[in-house]
Amino acid sequence: MKSNLLIAFLVLLLVSCSSPKPEPLDKLAESGLSQSELQDRIQGMIVGAAIGDAMGAPTEMWSRNDIQATYGFVSSLDTMVREVSPEGIWVADLPAGGTTDDTRWKVLAGEYLLTQSSNELDPQDFAAQIYQQYKAYFDQLSHLDSSDEKGIENAFLRVAWLQEWAKVSQPYLKNDLTGYADTLGRFYGGEMVCAGLLYAPSLGVYFPGNPQKAYEEAFKLSIYDLGYAKDLTALSAAMTAAGMKKGATSDSLLASQALDPSHYFQSRLVGRTANRILNDAIWIAEEAKKLDSLNNYFDPKSPALGFAYEQLDQRLQDMPFHAGEIYLQTITAMVYADFDFMNTLIFLTNYGRDNDTTAALAGGILGAFYGFEALPDKEKKQVLEVNKVILNQDLEKLAAAISEHMAH
Repeated sequence: MKSNLLIAFLVLLLVSCSSPKPEPLDKLAESGLSQSELQDRIQGMIVGAAIGDAMGAPTEMWSRNDIQATYGFVSSLDTMVREVSPEGIWVADLPAGGTTDDTRWKVLAGEYLLTQSSNELDPQDFAAQIYQQYKAYFDQLSHLDSSDEKGIENAFLRVAWLQEWAKVSQPYLKNDLTGYADTLGRFYGGEMVCAGLLYAPSLGVYFPGNPQKAYEEAFKLSIYDLGYAKDLTALSAAMTAAGMKKGATSDSLLASQALDPSHYFQSRLVGRTANRILNDAIWIAEEAKKLDSLNNYFDPKSPALGFAYEQLDQRLQDMPFHAGEIYLQTITAMVYADFDFMNTLIFLTNYGRDNDTTAALAGGILGAFYGFEALPDKEKKQVLEVNKVILNQDLEKLAAAISEHMAH
C-alpha cells in the first residue's frame, strides 16, 4: 500500500515539475463553430475586408461631390483609374476588385498568425515580421539593375509602405524604450492614425467567440497606436470575435464594446473616448432614421442619409485616417444599415474621406459575422480573382491555412 502511494506521489511530482504545455489553439468548442464554419468565417473576414477595400479604393479620400460626379451613387465595385502609391494600389488602373494596403495588412497579420503556436500572441514576433518584410523589400533594391525603372519603382513602393512601421519596430525589438517612445511619437508625424485598425479584424478571428481575449491580445499588438487608438484597435478585434460565436446577433457585436480590460473608463477627467464615439454613432443612426418615414435610407436624396452624413461632417478630425474618425464612421454605418453587409459598405463608400479603410474595417467585422458563403457572389468572386491573379494575394488559401492552424 505504501509503495503504491509512493509511486503515485512520484508520478504526481514529475507531472507538476514538467514544463507546461502550450495552450491549445483549438477554438471550436469555445465558439460553437464546426471546422468548416470556422473556415467560412475566417474567409468571410478576409474577403469581406477586401470587398470593402475594393469598393472604396477608386474614390479614396475623395469628397462626396466628386464621388457623385464621377461614379454616381456607388453600390458595387468599380474599376479604378488612379496612380500607384505606397498606401494605395501597387498596380495602376486596377479592374473592379483591386485592393490597397487595407487588404495587404489583413494578409500580413494573417500570415503572422500562422507563426504563433499558442493563444498568447507575441508582439515581438509581430514587430519582427514587419521589420523583416521591410528589410526584404529594401534588399531587393540592391539586386536591381539601374536601368530597370519599373522594378525600382515597384521596390520603392513597397519600402515606403512599411518605412514608418520599421522605424518603430527596430527600437521595439531592441527593447530600447527611449527609442521606441521617440519613434512612436513621430509615427506618421505624431498623428493618431488608424494603425491597428488596419489589422484588428485579422487578430479578432484568432479568438472566435471570445471577445475578452481578443481585446486583450489585440491591445498587446497595438504597438504602433497612440492614445485611445489602442482601445479602438482592441475593440475592433473584440467585435470581430464576438460575431464568430454560434448564434451571435448584431446585439452581440455592440455588447462587445462594453469590454474594458485596460480600464479606459477610469481615466481621470477624460473617461473613455471610445464609449463616447459609440454613443455618438448610435445617436446619429437613430436620429437619422426618424427623418425618413418611407425607410428609403439608402436613397441618395434621403433626408436620413443626408442627416447622418452632416453629423459625421461635424465630427471630422484633422486627418481623414485619424483612428477616432475612422471608428465613428464605421460604427455609424453598421448601426445605420442594421448591420447589413453591402448597405454598410455603400454608406461608407459614398460618404468619402478614407472610405477604403472604413469599408475594409466594417467589411472585415461583418464578413466574420456572416461568413464567406453569405457574402454577395459577384463582389467576392471579383476580389478573389483580381487579388490572386494580378496582386499575388491568394485570400482563399490564406483563410484555409489559418483555419487549419487554429484547429490543431
